[in-house]
Amino acid sequence: MTQPDYRALIDAEMWAYIHKLDGTYPPDAVGMTIDQQREVYNAMCKVFHQGRPEAVKVVDTSYGGVPCRQYEAGATAATVVYYHGGGFVVGGLDSHDDVCAEISARTGYRVISVDYGLAPEVIFPGCFEDAWDAFAAIAAQVSGPLLLCGDSAGGNLAAAVAHYARGRIEGRIVGQVLIYPGLGGDRGQGSYVTHANAPHLTTADMEFYKTVRTGGAIMPLGDPRFAPLQDTDFSGLPPTVCVTAQCDPLASDGEAYRDALRAAGGQAVWINVDGMVHACLRARGMSQKAAGFFDEVVGAIDALGRGDWPYSSS
Repeated sequence: MTQPDYRALIDAEMWAYIHKLDGTYPPDAVGMTIDQQREVYNAMCKVFHQGRPEAVKVVDTSYGGVPCRQYEAGATAATVVYYHGGGFVVGGLDSHDDVCAEISARTGYRVISVDYGLAPEVIFPGCFEDAWDAFAAIAAQVSGPLLLCGDSAGGNLAAAVAHYARGRIEGRIVGQVLIYPGLGGDRGQGSYVTHANAPHLTTADMEFYKTVRTGGAIMPLGDPRFAPLQDTDFSGLPPTVCVTAQCDPLASDGEAYRDALRAAGGQAVWINVDGMVHACLRARGMSQKAAGFFDEVVGAIDALGRGDWPYSSS
């Protein structure tokens, strides 16, 4: 199979971001020890942190015994529960701090970032249990509409919580916005094959993260807490927007998830942004296209929080 020409697919602004990223979090980081990965990842996050908008008030707290960080920018018509990315191995409240603060500032919604446990210290299903415990406590303590949101591994957790919430917490979740999520799709087709060696995330990287997440155990098929796309029932899920990056092995998961929800009678849209790579949220200060990617995310959160669905059925 002919490999994609990433020099043609990715523009100069994004390449400048990729080179800067590689200089702070090297492409071979998965070959480091976990502690070393976390050290360089945290340092990289500081380099790309864009600061918090002044209007946003931030407090560290906890829900369900799970550390969280809460962002507010005035009257809150809805609450966004955000799960950060990082392959279930790296990341935390600081890694996506500016992203959450900006979402709050631009939508006016409360954003609660969840600091779920990381592998290998907390292997599956521990990370999901943290995600669920925090969400259940938020639903019990915070009034108004709730949105689920997350990027990469966090998109997996957001969707897993949405599936698990059916029959447990009814009438509260008004939408989910999944940002280049890993949902457990078929690795033998689509972007998993076409973009297996994409910049910044490869299928080999994904296999490493899966092994750490599971502690090396073989996961049973059909557990949506681990892989939401392996569920057998996609009915009763909230309106869903999947925003993915063209040059990313995970892109097809957004398409497959959209199709599964629509087949079950749900509302879902897949937005695959050309020229983007995995984790492109960090590029929004360097790339106009990445800024547009983030605009899609914020616009989806804003609309779903108001109960709107501004998307066609195509």
